[in-house]
Amino acid sequence: MAVLTLIEAITQALDYELAHDKDVVVFGEDVGKNGGVFRATQGLQEKYGRERVLDTPLAENMIAGLCVGMSAQGLKPVAEIQFMGFIYAAMDQILSHATRLRNRTQGRITCPMVIRTPSGGGIRAPEHHSESMETLFAHIPGLRVVIPSTPARAYGLLLAAIRDPDPVIFLEPERMYRKIKEEVPNNGVALPLDTSFKVRLGDHVTLVSWGAMMYESLAAANKLAQEGIECEVIDVATIKPLDINTIIESVEKTGRCVIVHEACRTCGVGAEIAAQIAEYALTSLLAPIKRVTGYDTIMPLYRLEHEFIPTESRIIKTIKEVMEYA
Repeated sequence: MAVLTLIEAITQALDYELAHDKDVVVFGEDVGKNGGVFRATQGLQEKYGRERVLDTPLAENMIAGLCVGMSAQGLKPVAEIQFMGFIYAAMDQILSHATRLRNRTQGRITCPMVIRTPSGGGIRAPEHHSESMETLFAHIPGLRVVIPSTPARAYGLLLAAIRDPDPVIFLEPERMYRKIKEEVPNNGVALPLDTSFKVRLGDHVTLVSWGAMMYESLAAANKLAQEGIECEVIDVATIKPLDINTIIESVEKTGRCVIVHEACRTCGVGAEIAAQIAEYALTSLLAPIKRVTGYDTIMPLYRLEHEFIPTESRIIKTIKEVMEYA
């Protein structure tokens, strides 16, 4: 079994689907000859040819529109947008057409397309290369939003996204691309979408996060365990539709919840999770729900980006505040 980084797991999933489904087509800026800006598609054009792995012009709106047209005609396009900060030009096609095709045709036509894009900061990139705007897409009806946090989850969730009959935004935490490695079987087994994963069991605090922030969240949980505070850590994985039941079940057990995300605080996905906990599990709470998030600013340049991204120490401090609440 191969031991892979997250980016290698993405490549493996694309390779598997290209090999096993003739309708899958991969395209985007520089994804063919160069293998993509992070080399997620390296070697795939040579293996499957230019008709199935193709380079496009620098035109994100066109890339998204091409996805809609292809999927309406029975193909399964997987497009790459080089960085999340470039996806705004594609919003019209995604919001106005991709997510409405099933409703517009009364179920006659679906839109099985995936748009992959690196997201988040932490790689010393300039503006537009470090965006965490998942909440924009989570607000759009008819759209799935998936954010893997580990190589194995990236592999299984991307397979599921490609096989899904409706459009999926697949956000890849770029600072995790080569940060960790784990065994990833190339068996074609997809992981379930719309599911939150319990990655650590605990009785004192429910710690909810996703994407790259799972790294700091788990580190904080492991450090707090040495002090006798046991966190139950949940990887949301699919931001929309949200599996709130797994989170509620945990909060009913622990009575406390801290939500961690890199995106800006106001109207972030953490606010939605907190609202649903308050709606469905208010009487189980022993302390206020707390959020550890990015700030309501543009991601700063690299000298300050680690002041923006929530740190292990910020998470630990917040969890201790929740534990001390009387």
